[in-house]
This record gives sequence, C-alpha cells and structure tokens, in this order.
Amino acid sequence: MPQVKIIARNFMDMVAALPAMKLDALYHNTFICEAILRSLPPLAKKYVLQMLYIDVPVTAKAMEEWVLADGVSKHKVAIDRLIQLRVFTETSDRKKETSYRLNPTFQTNLQKHLIHGGVLPREPMPSNVTVRLPSLDDLETYALEQWEVSSMMKVFQRGLLTQRDKEAPRLTESGFQFLERGVDLADLISFLLELSFHVTGEAYNINTLTEFQRNTIKDLVDLGLVKLQQGRKESWFIPTKLSTNLSMSLSDTSTRKQGFVVVETNFRMYAYSSSKLHCEILRLFSRIEYQLPNLIVCAITKESLYNAFENGITAEQIVSFLQQNAHPRVAERTPAVPENVTDQIRLWETDLNRVESTPSHLYDEFPSREVFEAACDFAREYSGLLWEDSKKMRLVVKAEIHLHMREYLRRPK
Repeated sequence: MPQVKIIARNFMDMVAALPAMKLDALYHNTFICEAILRSLPPLAKKYVLQMLYIDVPVTAKAMEEWVLADGVSKHKVAIDRLIQLRVFTETSDRKKETSYRLNPTFQTNLQKHLIHGGVLPREPMPSNVTVRLPSLDDLETYALEQWEVSSMMKVFQRGLLTQRDKEAPRLTESGFQFLERGVDLADLISFLLELSFHVTGEAYNINTLTEFQRNTIKDLVDLGLVKLQQGRKESWFIPTKLSTNLSMSLSDTSTRKQGFVVVETNFRMYAYSSSKLHCEILRLFSRIEYQLPNLIVCAITKESLYNAFENGITAEQIVSFLQQNAHPRVAERTPAVPENVTDQIRLWETDLNRVESTPSHLYDEFPSREVFEAACDFAREYSGLLWEDSKKMRLVVKAEIHLHMREYLRRPK
C-alpha cells in the first residue's frame, strides 16, 4: 500500500482521500469509472487497459517487466495512484509476494461502458427553447470572475472567512477544505464527475437534477463552475470549463494553471497576483507585510503558522499549496520551495501535534481465531485496521468502518 498520506492538492486527490467503502460505491457509476480512467497518469491508464479482461491477480514482479529500466519511477507513481484510488487492490500470498488486480466493481462497469457506451441522465436542450446562450469566451470570462469575486462573497456567507473587530478577514479550516460543507462528499464528487462529461456552453434542463443536485448547483454557480439562465417556462444550467475539465489527466502539464508564488530561503514570500482570494489564502498562514497593485509581500512566521495550525490547516496542505502555485521561474527548480522552509513548517507543526488522535472502536471477545483473522482481513482490506493483538484476539479499527465491520461480524458464517 502507498506509504504516504493522501493530501488533497487537487480535485482528484480529494477523490483518492475518500474512505475505501465510499470509493467502491462510486464505481457503480460507469461515468465515474471513465472519469477516473481519464484522470490517471499515462502509464496507469495502460495498466488498467491491459488488465481490464484479466480476472486473476498479476504479481508485482510480472508488472515490473512491463516497463523499461528508465521507467521505474513512473511505474511506482502509477501503482501508488491506482492503489490510492482503489482501482487496484493489493494482496500478498503466504510467500509474501505482492500481487495486484483490478477492483471488481470498477472492472465490470468499465467493461460495460467501453462495450455498450453510456447515456448521461440528461441531454442538451434544443436551441429553439433556450434564449441566446453565452459564447465560450464570455463563459470563460464569467467563470473566472465568479471564482475571484462571487466565491469571496460565498466564503463569507458559508463561514469560510471570519472577521474580528478591527482585524482583516481570514480563512477558517472549512474554507481551506472548500467542498466539505455538511454534505456527503461522495455524493458531491459523484455529481461533479458527472458534470465533467457535459459539453461546455450547452444548456441542460434544471429539472433533470435531483433535489441534492439542485441545491448543490447554486453553490457551483457562485464558484463559476456553471451558469444559470431562466427562460419563459423553463430554466437551465450551462457548464463552464471549470467543471468539464475536472477529470482531465493531471499529467497534462499544458493545462495546469500558472503559478504566482516565490518563496525565499529567508521565509519571505512574493505573490505576483491582484486576486483578493489569493491574498486571503496567503493571510491564513503568513503575515502580509504590504500589497501593491500586482504584488503581495508576505513573511512566513512561527506565529502565523501556529494560527493556521490552530484553525486545523496542516503543514502538508501549506507546503502543497506553495509547491502547486510556484511561479514559473522557480517551478522548474528542484525543489520549487526551499527545503529549509518546508522542513521548518513541518517542524513547527510537530511542536503542536506530538500526539495524533484517531476516532476508533475496539473489538474483542471473538468466538474463534478464524472469526478474528477474518475480521482483521476485512478491516485491512478497507484500510481501517489501526492495531491488532493476535494473542488476546483484539483489534482496533477506524470509526469510519465501524458500522460496516459490525454488519460483517453479524453475517452468518
């Protein structure tokens, strides 16, 4: 299994960070299977298609023979990504030899989609019903303006920013984790991935959406992912590139946004941006020293980072933000952010977080060793096993799989 914790740097990382059971549930939707396939690195796509009609595990050694010597690093990245997304499941035999196979649900539904195709739950509305639709250029301008301006308004309304007397507004923890707002994240991701198969600039009837989707679409309008229009009798939504590009391959560097942040070894930071949203994000973990029309000068200090950590923002999120938004002039360097800065950010976090707590449940008093070992295997399969004691037949699992574990143990054996 991947040894690194998944940090949500982008949309597909957020998908990978879902609990294992929610990921499996997503793969019942054929369009989501295709969206995941589209988002994979090229080598990972190749592995999926090669194993699509193989129903037995393939050993790790056999897969290593599929790549040349200079492709080892890309091979490891591909395997890690496939396991993170549960497209691959990893097994070990008695000889401790690792094997991989496609997730059965993902495999079955992707086969169906490739053979029979798929039909979206809605089709574009006829042009004689809709009023004059915006051009693609107008739609792109609208999307960017909504993201920069209207999303700031929504940030205040949702409590993503707070403001004390005589203080500048700042982002809260829920603001940094933009989409988690009291809704089922799996449902939200499912809808967003479904939107990625719509055509940019086409109109779709609002009545084809479920109640949850209709509520969600209002927030997507504020973020610039869709535009709403009202006709005489009906209303419709128009997807922008922000939504239709969600599942594009993350390896396509030509589509990545241009960065704007330069971090120096003395912890000073220069952000070449006039965006108010960028300014507020930077204010979350740094001290804004002064702001010019197209330049924000900041300093990363122990105090500013402690404020961020107290709001629930992690060092990895801050480091990832700086790396992902590095200015083109420093982005090509290795590393793009000075190591002394990233190391110190992590060290200051460890000063506050010497003990990490994880909601969990203890299971004991198993009727037999067979039941205990089966329970361990079940928890391990869904990445929920935290601790086990084989002698006393006790185990601790993550709270997120507690209900599923309880149902599993109650099944007749």
